[in-house]
Amino acid sequence: MSYRAFIASCSGLSLTEAERRFFAESRPCGLILFARNCESPDQIRRLTDDFKTLAGSDALILIDQEGGRVQRLKPPHWRQMPPARKYGALYAKDAELGRKAAFYGARLIAEELQPLGITVNCTPVLDVPQPGAHEIIGDRAYGSDPETIANLGRAVMDGYLAGGILPVIKHVPGHGRALADSHLSLPRIDANAEELAATDFKPFQALKDAPLAMTAHVLLPAFDSHRPASISPVIMAEVIRKTIGLTGLVMCDDLGMKALSGTMAEKAAAAIAAGCDVALHCSGVLSEMEEAAGAVPLLEGEAAARFSAAVDKLHAPEPFDRAEAMALLGEVEARPVA
Repeated sequence: MSYRAFIASCSGLSLTEAERRFFAESRPCGLILFARNCESPDQIRRLTDDFKTLAGSDALILIDQEGGRVQRLKPPHWRQMPPARKYGALYAKDAELGRKAAFYGARLIAEELQPLGITVNCTPVLDVPQPGAHEIIGDRAYGSDPETIANLGRAVMDGYLAGGILPVIKHVPGHGRALADSHLSLPRIDANAEELAATDFKPFQALKDAPLAMTAHVLLPAFDSHRPASISPVIMAEVIRKTIGLTGLVMCDDLGMKALSGTMAEKAAAAIAAGCDVALHCSGVLSEMEEAAGAVPLLEGEAAARFSAAVDKLHAPEPFDRAEAMALLGEVEARPVA
């Protein structure tokens, strides 16, 4: 069964007939959900089942459920979770307790995602924020130093895998220095290679065995002065695969973000040509998806092997101490964040 190297989106709470035809014909390897697609548990389960019937049973269902500002599933059906930085505040007080809380926080979110048919959560955020950087990362980061971020990121990754959910480390090779929001414009990061290697790359290197990763749409002139990381063959090969050493499937961030220029087809083709395994589209606009899907190949070769390796890590949730998890969540929520 062949999938296309493309993660799609959809426009509403259920698939339109046009979307159903498109997914059956193009067979994207995944579907990413947003708030516009999420109303109730039963509705989401119908949507995810419908997509998998059309695209294939191993197709991934993704969501951004970090907690804090980035949480697609909200009360009353789902628990509001604290931002990543609160786990960092507990870690600063007690490292072991912080790691355990981060694991359990991920495990509690996984418990909510798994019954919905969702198989992937686009977290942990491993960006290392720097003073004066744009607030787009902010409290989505676990801390301000690579060690804290790497240790808590590992705990979060382990928590999701234990809960039957695949994590996505993001935004490789690092968005923490960006002075702009890549949703709106292309951030330029002028740090030299040594500075980046000493700070920004460290958390990603520590989690280089992650099953899935997402790129940053940032310009790093130290390596490529013309092309953002997501569409730079140099950064994909020399930095992300070689220096950082990622072994899992790499998807680009949303093709629709303003950091990238060109037509949807040009952007999708450029991401794959650069070395991304999969192109990601998030707006739910069908004409854009058709254009992007037509510009990317079927998943094959190393990309297909990485996709299969990620799917193979999915398993039934392992038992956990829910009472302890909830107690630690309370500890996290009580933490003040500077």
